[in-house]
Amino acid sequence: MKIAIIGTGYVGLVSGVCFSDFGHNVVCVDKDSNKIDTLKRGDVPIYEPGLDTLMLKNVEAGRLNFTMDLEGALDGAEAVFIAVGTPTRRGDGHADLTYVMAAAEEIATVAKNYIVVVTKSTVPVGTNRKVKQTVAKANPNLEFDVASNPEFLREGAAIDDFMKPDRVVVGVQSERAAEVMKEVYRPLYLRDFPVVTTGLESAEMIKYAANAFLAAKITFINEIAALCEKVGADVKQVANGIGLDNRIGNKFLHAGPGFGGSCFPKDTRALARIGQEYAVPMQITETVIEVNEEIKRGMIDKLLGLCGGTFNGKTVAVLGVTFKPNTDDMREAPALTIVPALIGGGAKVRVCDPQGYREGAELLPGVRWVEDAYKAANNTDLVVLLTEWNEFRALDLKRLANKMNTPHMADLRNIYSARDAKRAGFAAYGSIGRGGFGAA
Repeated sequence: MKIAIIGTGYVGLVSGVCFSDFGHNVVCVDKDSNKIDTLKRGDVPIYEPGLDTLMLKNVEAGRLNFTMDLEGALDGAEAVFIAVGTPTRRGDGHADLTYVMAAAEEIATVAKNYIVVVTKSTVPVGTNRKVKQTVAKANPNLEFDVASNPEFLREGAAIDDFMKPDRVVVGVQSERAAEVMKEVYRPLYLRDFPVVTTGLESAEMIKYAANAFLAAKITFINEIAALCEKVGADVKQVANGIGLDNRIGNKFLHAGPGFGGSCFPKDTRALARIGQEYAVPMQITETVIEVNEEIKRGMIDKLLGLCGGTFNGKTVAVLGVTFKPNTDDMREAPALTIVPALIGGGAKVRVCDPQGYREGAELLPGVRWVEDAYKAANNTDLVVLLTEWNEFRALDLKRLANKMNTPHMADLRNIYSARDAKRAGFAAYGSIGRGGFGAA
């Protein structure tokens, strides 16, 4: 079948490439001519492992195309996916639906035959009904249905998540729309992956509820980590002990400097705002948001402890600034709180990140970018391990320590241990939830 995708950002591009690999004829549409030109050249404007190879494969097979022409893209299409941005609106915490509604109106003006308008973007409850009203108002004669199909893609593992999902959620209002969506996801039906069919509002809510729950789980273990430091417990042992309980599970129980990224911060704020709007306060979610920000700020005090109470005159190497490994995404990354605090305190900061420069160069002014962890550590007073890229998981700690003026390490991802650091020659080592920051 023919599918159109509006938006070639992270969700739109990954979805378009994967749908084409299902065997569908996919046309990705964007108003940004630079993006379209880049994609037509075979270049991928985002970093996602394996995406470039899969995109090229399907372009060469003739199943995947890129264009600015929405009318041509919709010609013969049975479904059009809206995959545009829904950033948090300044001032009130609402998700900004400007781009979603603009896409819906444009679809209405150029579509000629029956089509299912599918919202792939993360949107507040009730949005798909508004999309339906917008399309109907713009073109009363158009025969169409709407559907909600939220994405659950982890950056760095998006292709695997799309091809082997925990579940696919489809919210519809009619059998006809349900049949079209079943055809879209036929390859997954045939392999017995769960496809959950719901109403529109339930599908919208599932997305927010899932992300808020996972954000709460991360924040919970980070709070436990803070308590572990005070009482002498090891948060890694605690997480393992509770994670073996099938009711809890071990995923998202890794203590760190707070969550970031494109989903959790935005979606928790949006869910909290929806609760306020309907006079049902999301007290747990609101607390998660507050505590997560406190955790990020708390990392600065930990680093100060390893720098003798001041950043002034110190040279600090930061290893990893993206919000997680295997992505170039800097949105809401803990680095955006920690690095400016280092610079503001008078430190000279060097940054090493395999993919962070693309976005980080603009977001982190005043840092020096270095391509190698050992070069970054040369003559420094502190190394901060902030993002757990694979290349930082097996560092030669002795070599690293020997490069430094003052061999102190802040291991904010608990990759190493105080014992390993001491043997390697570090004078001070700190981690999260495994005793206080201080001498190794």
